[in-house]
Amino acid sequence: MVSIRFQTINILLCALVCLADSAIADDRPNILLVMADDLGWTDIGPYGGEIETPNLEALAAEGILFTDFHASVSCSPTRAMLMSGNDNHIAGLGTMGEILAPNQVGQPGYEGHLNNRVASIAEVLGAAGYHTYMAGKWHLGHSEGTLPFDRGFDSTFTLLVGGASHWGDRLGILPMDDPALYAENGKLIETLPEDFYSSQTYVDLLIEAIRSNHGDGVPFFGYLAFTAPHDPLQVPEPWLSKYSGRYDRGYEALREERWSSAKALGLVPENAPPPNFLSMIEPWNKLSEEDRTTEARGMEIYAGMVDAMDYHFGRVVDFLGDIGELENTIIVFLSDNGSNPFYSADYPDADDPEFVSKFDHSFQNLGHPGSNYAYGPGFASASSGPIDRFKLTVGEGGIRVPLILSGPGIPEGAKAHAFAYVWDILPTLLDLTGVEYPDSIDGRPILPLRGRTMKPLLNGSSKVLYQPDEFVGGEMNGDKWMRQGGYKAMLVTPPYGDGVWRLYNVVEDPGETRDLAVEMPDLLEKLRVAWDDYAEEVGVVAAE
Repeated sequence: MVSIRFQTINILLCALVCLADSAIADDRPNILLVMADDLGWTDIGPYGGEIETPNLEALAAEGILFTDFHASVSCSPTRAMLMSGNDNHIAGLGTMGEILAPNQVGQPGYEGHLNNRVASIAEVLGAAGYHTYMAGKWHLGHSEGTLPFDRGFDSTFTLLVGGASHWGDRLGILPMDDPALYAENGKLIETLPEDFYSSQTYVDLLIEAIRSNHGDGVPFFGYLAFTAPHDPLQVPEPWLSKYSGRYDRGYEALREERWSSAKALGLVPENAPPPNFLSMIEPWNKLSEEDRTTEARGMEIYAGMVDAMDYHFGRVVDFLGDIGELENTIIVFLSDNGSNPFYSADYPDADDPEFVSKFDHSFQNLGHPGSNYAYGPGFASASSGPIDRFKLTVGEGGIRVPLILSGPGIPEGAKAHAFAYVWDILPTLLDLTGVEYPDSIDGRPILPLRGRTMKPLLNGSSKVLYQPDEFVGGEMNGDKWMRQGGYKAMLVTPPYGDGVWRLYNVVEDPGETRDLAVEMPDLLEKLRVAWDDYAEEVGVVAAE
């Protein structure tokens, strides 16, 4: 009897030790990673925008806002870097899969999907004991073996392609992606929920996934990848009517307003000159009354989409508060690139009559199901505010994006003015959660991270992440950039540039108004050589 009693006591003690160990593991923070799609730098309140975004403003007040954070020029290259902590040419998206040139097909780094040379953040965190959930846009592969469910996510509901209707009709934005592909837990699906609206449904399903395991003592990683405010510009009421008349003064007036607000918030220097509109953009007062009405209406709907996205993001935050997880959750919010300069007809083959016939392009239908409208380069420039150009270019308006971090150990109401890059997100999250980056995943070797932890910026131990003599650069679709300290050399290809290398001090002149190439030819040449070295190192293959 005595031995049995002592055996029972030992079992109970072991159980208590196991529970204690579990409690320690339980203290690791959750992660909520939120990505907007084609959001301009000053579209949200914390960056000087007039669009109502109270939940993102609260996030900035409770965390740290970055003023010099960068991504790639378009969706999938940025998402590859975000997921892998590596360069897009290494991770498989040297360019978007939809526009691979024949000579790029089959080349390493141009697989058109997140390749196996890298690990996804979900694979790394999942191996470390995290639940991993995703709802929203993937755009890193849409065939068997390349879906998010194949790359470490436990539960997924995802749009697989670059863009689509925000309603349940699955209309694509270009013929090759129509009907748009969606997948749930690794299986393609042909119907969407009856009440589907992208921002609402993604949040509904992410909340459902988090709730499904809540209370089991395991932290979670949730990836909420909004497709808002990517075109087509569509939103339900009350947001559809909320901004009626707000943009009737046009895109020049809005850009001036955003430029002033950004300076007042200390996001750019007080003496930073405003950027110039590209000559291809027709002045507002030269447009016909019909065109002004249509363009202003497009911007109203776009603003409603951003407002609605903020509302639904707030629902996740409220839910985490209700279940007692908010205080122990790291929240990261960013955009994948700058604002989109396309009109809907600019997409490849989007003028095909059979494809066009699927939509109702009437003014009265703008924003409703069946519409297909994108707001073009004028309001895209306004969305960038004090920085130059927009998505698809390596101008600051294409690659400088919002980033806000909040959560345990992160200072409240702070700003970080240091340069940082999207590949730094993964190592930062691993550092904050105490997870080691592995040498292999599921028996396959993986390449080391190129990004670095931003923790020194978060805890105040450093004002810079990259030293003034270090080089960081990128490329996509022929656009090139290389940064050293505050100086940036860049080459923007037509139609949004002239294919000439230029040099700017983007700390003092974020609008890229003063080309220093003639004044500082030696620095420009040093940055061009550094870009050539980078291109060779990561395997850039120029399209032919």
